[in-house]
Amino acid sequence: MKNLSTFLTEDKNTHLEHLEDDILNNGMAGGQNAINFLSSLSDMLQGSSKRRMNVTVKWDGKPAIFAGTNPENGKFFVGGKHIFNKTPKINYTVADIKKNHGTGGLAHKLTVALKTFPALGIPGIWQGDLLYTDEDLGRETMDGEKMLVFTPNTITYAIPDHSILAAKIKRSKIGVVWHTTYSGKTMADLSAKFGANAKKLNNTRAVWSTDATFKDTSGNVTFTAAEAAQFQKILNMAGGSLKKASSYLRIITQDKNEWALSTRLKTFLNSYIRGGEKITDTKKVVARFETYYADVLQKKIDSVKSPAGKKKWKLQKEAGMKEYQKNKNALYFVIATYITLQTAKTVVIRKLERAKSIGTFLRTPNGFKVTAPEGFVAIDHVGKALKLVDRMEFSRANFTADKNWT
Repeated sequence: MKNLSTFLTEDKNTHLEHLEDDILNNGMAGGQNAINFLSSLSDMLQGSSKRRMNVTVKWDGKPAIFAGTNPENGKFFVGGKHIFNKTPKINYTVADIKKNHGTGGLAHKLTVALKTFPALGIPGIWQGDLLYTDEDLGRETMDGEKMLVFTPNTITYAIPDHSILAAKIKRSKIGVVWHTTYSGKTMADLSAKFGANAKKLNNTRAVWSTDATFKDTSGNVTFTAAEAAQFQKILNMAGGSLKKASSYLRIITQDKNEWALSTRLKTFLNSYIRGGEKITDTKKVVARFETYYADVLQKKIDSVKSPAGKKKWKLQKEAGMKEYQKNKNALYFVIATYITLQTAKTVVIRKLERAKSIGTFLRTPNGFKVTAPEGFVAIDHVGKALKLVDRMEFSRANFTADKNWT
């Protein structure tokens, strides 16, 4: 499989959208963009990519961390996403960390990073996800084998305890996976570039660092001719339903009222993920959306006491229900396209998962359950990035799992 590693400038990498949500965020253009992404991924998996497409692995690390040299003063710093606040929280010293973050778990991890990361020789500013500090490392027996484990967020990562990799991790004080680099003359003007090559960093025992670049160590992450043909049929279905959804997709991109019918669609579909329910039967989903919207607005009506307030929300409800009846057919095809994009995305994810080199598990009351990695990120030739995540597997777990750090 070709490793396509060209990245172009993106905005600050603080949030990535799911691939299928592009249709809800950007309407017709978003739907076509998602199809183009999937088509490029298909080409890549056939070894015949015509457009540059890079894939990185989404590690389930936490918290996000930034480290490097402030271009304004030449000083080394560490920080979280707070470095982009109006009043930035940038930490040059341990005293800065205590001032900005107190003395809790985040402050401790930032302190370890501040003491160990300068030895890496980070060029510019890099962003990554913390995987552990040494006190987070533990040992579990899985299928009779002793494993070194760490659980930064929802997924537990497991490495055979007597392996060379485990030995490196046990010697370290902190672990991090890098995925984005930044450049610019000021902190406010930084631009992000997806992708980071950990080989550019100095080796130091205190830090185990890797990068998120997808590596097919198995050699079997490819589409056969039959699989490629079947995948193309799915994309053709998505393209056909997208055209029929166009009239309502225009409304989605134009309506900015957070209580309008079109803007509640994304929240409604996310409720399936939270509930652990697959989105499959388009007719039932469309019908349930009508009930959902009516219930949400009725709660708003019931929550206010003044006649003027009740009238306002009643008018909003009536407008939404009228919009639903008028656009019911096009709405059907919006949801049908959404479902088909999810189907195609899942096919790609299942292929990419075959290259997993570190065990991934979910901690349950009955022990550990094998799970897939959090997902992947696809970056196209102009630098736009979308998440490829099995939301039934990971997102619901992320919504509901207990986290093991503060």
